[in-house]
Formats: sequence, C-alpha cells, structure tokens
Amino acid sequence: MSSIPRLPPRDRRAILAGLTGITVLAWVYLFLEAARMEDMPGMDSASMAGMDSMTGMTGMLEIGAWSPSDFLLMFPMWVVMMVGMMVPTAVPMTLIYAAVGRKAAAQDSVLAPTFVFVSGYIAIWSVFSAGATTAQWGLDQAALLSPMMVSSSPQLGAALLIGAGIYQLTPFKNVCLQHCRAPAEFFAWHWRPGVGGAFRMGLSHGAYCLGCCWILMGLLFVGGVMNLLWIALIAVFVLLEKILPFGDLGGKLGGAAMIVVGVLGLVGLIGLG
Repeated sequence: MSSIPRLPPRDRRAILAGLTGITVLAWVYLFLEAARMEDMPGMDSASMAGMDSMTGMTGMLEIGAWSPSDFLLMFPMWVVMMVGMMVPTAVPMTLIYAAVGRKAAAQDSVLAPTFVFVSGYIAIWSVFSAGATTAQWGLDQAALLSPMMVSSSPQLGAALLIGAGIYQLTPFKNVCLQHCRAPAEFFAWHWRPGVGGAFRMGLSHGAYCLGCCWILMGLLFVGGVMNLLWIALIAVFVLLEKILPFGDLGGKLGGAAMIVVGVLGLVGLIGLG
C-alpha cells in the first residue's frame, strides 16, 4: 500500500462523532446498569455486612443460581462494556481506514464503509465477552464474587494482578501492542479489498487488540465489574498505552506496579477482596 492519505476535516469530524456516540451510549448504559444494581435490595453496605456474618464469605451468591437467561442478560452487558472501553482505542486505526477508503473512492475503486471495519473490531470483543461471561459464571459457582461482581478472595485478586503484570512484560504482549500502535504498518501488512476484506481487517485489528489487553480485563474482577471508576481507569490505561509516544514503556512500568501490588496483597499487607 502506498503512503496513507489525509482524511478531510469534515469526514474526520463525522467519524469521530460516530465513534464518540457509540462510546457515550455504551457508558450511559453502564451508568444506568450500575445505578440499577446499587438500588437493588440487599446491595447496601449494611446488608452486605449482614450477608458476610451469615455466610462467613464476602458477598457469597447462591451457588448454581445461573440459568441460560442469566447468561443472556450478562453477555450484552459485557459487550457494551467492551465497546465503551475499547472503541476509543481503535480511533487512530479507524481514521486511517476511512482515509484510504476516501482515496479509493476518488480513484473509482469501491471500498467497504468504515462501519464494516469497526464491526469486525467489535465482533472480536463480542467473542471475548462470551468468554468473560463464562468466567464470571465460573467464579460465581466457586463463590469467589460478591453480588457487585468484585472478587471476594484476596488470593484471586492477587493472582489476577500478578498475572496481568507478568503478561505486560512478555514478548507476545509487546508484539500485539506494536501492531496497535502502528496503524500504517498494520494496513500495509493486512490490507484486504471489499466488504469481506474490511471485516477481516477489523477482525485482525481486534485480535491484536485482544492479545494486547485481554488479561487487563480480568482486573475488572479485582475492582468491580460494575465499578465505573475502575472501568474508566482500565480504559484510560489501555488508551494511553496505545497512543502515547512512550506508552509501551509506561505499560511495562504499569505491569511492574501490578506485580508489586499483587504480591503485597498475597502476603496480606494490603486488602484485595
């Protein structure tokens, strides 16, 4: 592929408005869902304390309570959460795809609309959401989550932090991150024509993004799956890691910090659950 063309300001604003709209809608949904959960009977701090005294286990849910309908209710929540967290990190890649599409149109060559590329990206995170929902079900089965979907086991919280920190330092993480940080190189290697090609490119970018960030999403179980501040902090960390000039180094430093906090939690010097 030749040099990446520049996107006209009007097109750039339109695409940014669309991606921002998707992201805002996702966060509005998460805000309403978090508020709904907080308003549920038994979710206040006094009731949670009483639950602890009766069960002897923080936030223990009824074992085996999940039904297929429960899974189908939780799965969309994870999908929307991933959209809200990850779509902003795909903005640079999406803008470049749109710029190439405009250039192709000017040369009488048909290229799939930008939303096809974005749909492929979201499809990958939807697959991840199915796995995350399954993981949540498993943790519920093992009575390791509170009703607010926070780890009730210090060992689990420590393991997630240490695991995420170690992964931040691995070569595989670095390879995936470099693909996400270099949109022009990504398209040079992965360019495919047509609607199917656009969707496949979205899938490919989503796969690299997933390889970069999947274990960080496990930290949602440490701070709370519906803790909006915690969700936002993870999303900002992922975004800065991808776009800052020294984001890759910052990611490694963040990984080292995760390991330290995890070890401190494992030996009981700080609370993790």
